[in-house]
Amino acid sequence: MTTRKTRRAVMAELILLANPTEIRFRSDGTSVAVDFDSIADLKSWLHLAGLNDPDMLTGEHDGTTDDGRPYRQMNAYPTWHGWEFYASATEYTDAPALDASTADRLAALAVA
Repeated sequence: MTTRKTRRAVMAELILLANPTEIRFRSDGTSVAVDFDSIADLKSWLHLAGLNDPDMLTGEHDGTTDDGRPYRQMNAYPTWHGWEFYASATEYTDAPALDASTADRLAALAVA
């Protein structure tokens, strides 16, 4: 078991390693819920944090929202720095791909 870090230290390290969209420390004082924009972002955090243990509880599934929108979701439940994490990412699979021109302009804007 790792030494428990403070909430502030865990939040800072999480933000430095990854790009979560939401971090919620639960009232139980031992767990953290964190959301990511994409499954790739969640997997990247697990890798960079050294949490990609094959025995860690994870799950992926496909589903459909109440309004018929298809999605893919991943959940992971690691313990990190003494905190129990409930990490999730949802991707909507009906989103159209960007056309090449738009993707090129956005890439140029990001570099500027």
